[in-house]
Amino acid sequence: MEIVKKEERKVDSVELVEKYLKDESYRDALIIQSDILGLSRNFLHDKGFIEYLPVIVSTITDPLNKDVFEAQIDYYGYKYYITKSMIVQKQVGILVHDKIFSFSPNLRLEREEKAQSGRHLIDFVQLDLEVKNAKRNDIMDLMEDLIIYVIKNIIQTYPNLIRKYHPTLKIPNKPFSKISVKEAKKIYGDDYERILSEKATEPVWLIDMPIEEREFYDKQNPFEPDTLLDFDLIYPEGFGESISGGEREYEYEQIVKRIKLKGNNLENYDDYLKIAKKGYLQPSAGCGIGIERFTRYILGLEHIEKTRLFAKIPGKFSI
Repeated sequence: MEIVKKEERKVDSVELVEKYLKDESYRDALIIQSDILGLSRNFLHDKGFIEYLPVIVSTITDPLNKDVFEAQIDYYGYKYYITKSMIVQKQVGILVHDKIFSFSPNLRLEREEKAQSGRHLIDFVQLDLEVKNAKRNDIMDLMEDLIIYVIKNIIQTYPNLIRKYHPTLKIPNKPFSKISVKEAKKIYGDDYERILSEKATEPVWLIDMPIEEREFYDKQNPFEPDTLLDFDLIYPEGFGESISGGEREYEYEQIVKRIKLKGNNLENYDDYLKIAKKGYLQPSAGCGIGIERFTRYILGLEHIEKTRLFAKIPGKFSI
């Protein structure tokens, strides 16, 4: 990939501040986003969750089944990765408390073509949660309740903002519909996710991803070994994917098999594998929901850049 010098793309700091001052959508998005954070936190506290601080750098991070640049730091001869997601840390966290969550900053250095999607940032925040001994359906049920709770409260609290930005927004009906990837491909073809999102009028669960398309930590379905016990939530009206999650692999031999299947280097996960080999890892399930994408959907914004200050768009230099 050709790297363009930053001077050719640099965002002028004064212009940026003036944009924030002139465009009231930034101010309004922060109001809604602040409530998303507060309401989500209250909801999870009421469900018995413990909040813990995010991990920014670690010797282990999510490998991601995506084409992204690595972000790492060499510090006193040790290699640390900047967190892409806290999957591994969550699996250890549920050994301390059964139900945990964190508002986790993630850095994913996406290719510049992702800038056109309207929903990709390289620097974003997820509400990341995990539950010991939970199944996939437990987490899906929990997130349906959370999304309904947040949207209902925001519509009630900020009706003028919703009418201004997203008058078609409605409180979803539970349960959300489900469709497998295999079925979605059969109906919509290879571009199934985009088409499904554009046709949907309420959020839809996309389940049973093919094993080769996801990371080693998502649990293999024992009854359909070519699929995983995982899910994505797809927002309607073309707003795309919002949540990824599922059940986790926790048995040492199975984790090793899955890492090899993905072609990942076992040495990169040495510390994690030591924990698994000792038998410390437990059955669990969890997910992450993007805060900026949630904000974008609720306000019906064209581009995710409008959901935060100092947004970092793939391939674009910004302060």
